[in-house]
Amino acid sequence: MSTPPEAGRHSLFEVRGDTAYFTLNRPAVRNCLSMQLSDELVEACEQVRTDHVVKFLVITGSGGTFCAGDDLEEMAAGTWGSAADYFERVRYYQHMAYALEELSKVTIAAVDGFAVGGGLEITMACDFVVATQRARWGMPEVDTGITPGWGGTTRLTRLIGRRRAKEINMLGALHPARRAVELDLWNRVVPDGELTNEVDRLLEVLRTKNQQTLRQLKYIINHGVEADLYTAQGFEALSAGFSAALNGWWEVPDHDRHAGLDDFTTKTGRWEQRRSRAIDFWVD
Repeated sequence: MSTPPEAGRHSLFEVRGDTAYFTLNRPAVRNCLSMQLSDELVEACEQVRTDHVVKFLVITGSGGTFCAGDDLEEMAAGTWGSAADYFERVRYYQHMAYALEELSKVTIAAVDGFAVGGGLEITMACDFVVATQRARWGMPEVDTGITPGWGGTTRLTRLIGRRRAKEINMLGALHPARRAVELDLWNRVVPDGELTNEVDRLLEVLRTKNQQTLRQLKYIINHGVEADLYTAQGFEALSAGFSAALNGWWEVPDHDRHAGLDDFTTKTGRWEQRRSRAIDFWVD
């Protein structure tokens, strides 16, 4: 299903089969993230989340660039409001990044041109990043006297380490695409003009996979990396059990399946036996 662009919108959104395509579409300002464009990205994430046909989301930019970050002219004009409003706006952008990162669908950032500031933060919330050789990236906020708000110091540190994250943020340089691959920030660099083909090749491979397994892998990796090893391996164990059930080995001898729920509706059987013994136990 293709959705025609609406007048005044800052993005394009299209669904082709099992893949949704979100295009940042403010080429005159290198696709800077306006407040409206951010709203549209959140809106797209929600549409993808609830679409049971869509399995993949590709995010790209129009006009030969990905995204040059937050709209600093909009910010400088006072549109963001007071310091309290800034706080809430940044929280909203963090919500936007989480909405993207937490999608159960596979997400791909297709990067051409600049991916700096907020643009780089978008790529950090995606599962895969494919970029052209001419792509450039960095966190230049330091030179405008502001700090990143939704990934530039947090996700970046988790991806490339404290030492490199300080270098990227405190110097504010713009780096070549190959450097992002060397730092494990992006996945792949392709020749200019080959970005679409490479993304299509990646999608072809991903389509051959068991989609439920992909969803489980994304979940346990995203959540496990934020946990201690003991907790993270708990995620792995639960996922293994889930996989076994999905592969047909779901019967557990000492589990009564849905009998407890069935008996709840009639207030008899196992539910009544369990509740009658538990409801007043050790309540004195």
